[in-house]
Amino acid sequence: MNADALIYEYATVRYVPDIEREEFVNVGLLMMCKRRRWFRSEFLLDEARLRAFDPAVDLPTLENQLRMFASDSAALADLPVEERFRWFSAVKSCIIQTSRPHPGLIPPESSPEETFDRLFAALVKP
Repeated sequence: MNADALIYEYATVRYVPDIEREEFVNVGLLMMCKRRRWFRSEFLLDEARLRAFDPAVDLPTLENQLRMFASDSAALADLPVEERFRWFSAVKSCIIQTSRPHPGLIPPESSPEETFDRLFAALVKP
């Protein structure tokens, strides 16, 4: 491992309308880099995609619930980034869930922001 590479962790945020079926649509991404004390979250609610998956989706409520995961969420803003990430990515049994955390390396020529943008495009955007 390159000593200049940064370790990061990420988890996708999922909309799971029927918990028993365990089917989901990725609607967001959480990522943190402990060494940089960096945390970011972003969401994309593609109405056409969500309605095709669940015609009864309540978009305003879903959007409101996702605000809790915001990078600057007042409820957890004072916690260190790794604690915030652990709190947000903890296993939940509700309509908003996260994947298991995944680790990765940010190469020295890149940044956490660039890595986040790449992951978001690959995992969340339709």
